[in-house]
Amino acid sequence: MKEDYIKRINNILIFIDVNLDQELNLETIANIGFYSPFHLHRIFKAITNETINEYITRKRIEKTASILLHKREISISELSLQYGFNSNSSFTRTFKKFYGISPTEFRKSNPYKFSKIGKVESKNGEERGILEEYICNINNHKNWIKMKAKIEIKEMPKLDLAFITQIGHNGMENTYAKLIKWATPKRLLENENLKVVTIYLDSFKITEPDKVRMSACISLKEKVEVSGEIGLTTIEKGKFIVGHFEIGINEFEKSWSSLFIWMSENGYKKADRNPYEIYNNNFNEHPEKISIVDFCIPIE
Repeated sequence: MKEDYIKRINNILIFIDVNLDQELNLETIANIGFYSPFHLHRIFKAITNETINEYITRKRIEKTASILLHKREISISELSLQYGFNSNSSFTRTFKKFYGISPTEFRKSNPYKFSKIGKVESKNGEERGILEEYICNINNHKNWIKMKAKIEIKEMPKLDLAFITQIGHNGMENTYAKLIKWATPKRLLENENLKVVTIYLDSFKITEPDKVRMSACISLKEKVEVSGEIGLTTIEKGKFIVGHFEIGINEFEKSWSSLFIWMSENGYKKADRNPYEIYNNNFNEHPEKISIVDFCIPIE
């Protein structure tokens, strides 16, 4: 029964994701999951640890934060109207509850564009110290990419996938264990072109680690029947920055950050699709516990 609840909530989460700029009323959302509004409130909170309204508000704010970082041509007024806020002041108040600063300040603090910071004039040297530390950090990431990554711009093929949703950064290994347990008797792991993939539906940069939603996936060569918490999804073919890394498990965050900085520094813009990882080995079987992994960022 719990697996059926998770499947239906997954459908609701996907519906919300693609309709953040539309009116999202409780009755419509409940119908997507075949729940009564009363039961939806209870089950949604139990699975996601948030109420529906809390979740929708957070996702809208995080969506606007992503746009502020990557699409500077869109005005704050446009964003506030597009994502359901009655006024700029209402949007700003809500945004500040999440990030502690206004949308305007957030946009200026874009970590991939620090030219405005460089123009700060300091009377006491404090700002200059912040700037020097910041540039040092950026340069550190650039050097990391040079040492650790082979980067290509590639047309990546379409991938049909079976997945299980994971909310929060802890527990991904157990989620993959469940997926493999399901796939093994179906002989899905015998596919010679098998890909093991993690899709990031949220960004650790703008979402709290315990709320980040990810999909633990394996590729499929043909359609399969799924039920319960196992779902089906597709990564459409498209243009990607692909960074090939050989790294330790504690180096993933730095590698992702470095790749996004490389993207910005080289004039690419992230497309409105989800980044993902493809694992080319089982790091537990490597003598030095090294992951051989491709990080894929969709670009326009």
